[in-house]
Amino acid sequence: MEIIIADTQEEMSKIAADMIERQLLRKPSSVLGLATGSTPVGTYEQLVRRHKEEGLDFSKVITFNLDEYLDLSPSHEQSYRYFMDHHLFNHINVDPKNIHVPYGHAGEVEEFCEWYEDEIKRAGGIDVQILGIGADGHIAFNEPGSSLGSRTRLKTLTRQTIEDNARFFDNLDEVPRFAITMGVGTILEAKEIIILANGAKKAEIVAEAIEGPITAQVSASALQMHRQVTVIVDAEAGSKLKRADYYRWIFEEKKRLVPRLIGKVT
Repeated sequence: MEIIIADTQEEMSKIAADMIERQLLRKPSSVLGLATGSTPVGTYEQLVRRHKEEGLDFSKVITFNLDEYLDLSPSHEQSYRYFMDHHLFNHINVDPKNIHVPYGHAGEVEEFCEWYEDEIKRAGGIDVQILGIGADGHIAFNEPGSSLGSRTRLKTLTRQTIEDNARFFDNLDEVPRFAITMGVGTILEAKEIIILANGAKKAEIVAEAIEGPITAQVSASALQMHRQVTVIVDAEAGSKLKRADYYRWIFEEKKRLVPRLIGKVT
């Protein structure tokens, strides 16, 4: 696990976009796992700019999103498909048939989840998975207590997650109580993982996930077991890390000695 503490959220987003760009240049047909939420928006903005201004090509890319609310249509303004269209898909040359977002109106949810897992396998697995982290340490919608071997499934959201997401809806009652989500085990099968966090509100849980014990109560802590994870945080989100000086020193040494390996050495 490599920890990069950026000075600002903008720098954090740029570093993540640099890593994704390098992946696409190495493998134009890369399979990307994508996240929603405010944290990755800056990274998506960077990728859109690079596509429009520098020709970064997404024509062969395949995407799989982490999750989607149950019973929200793709056209609903708070659905994650709508979010992705608005912030990324509508602005790059990704082939629509290569876009995969869990379908909130799936009739047979269990069958759909099995199909989603099979689609990931048919695509050759996820090359780079982007993640955020919830206030309680969840990744995707793998709430506290989720099995660290879990697969794509229907998940009941916690009160905290519902309350955290209420700001996007007119009132608390409108927030969905269920979501289809990739499991922790599914996420851990990605070849490479980038997890992003920003803001002082995430500082304690970031430290717990990175430097605390591996536990199902903090699903992000399972990333400690993955062989190639890059954690990119801004200064506020990294403020509670006990070994922050060491992480900064490693990053500076890599920039000075082997810039081509930034984000690739674990």
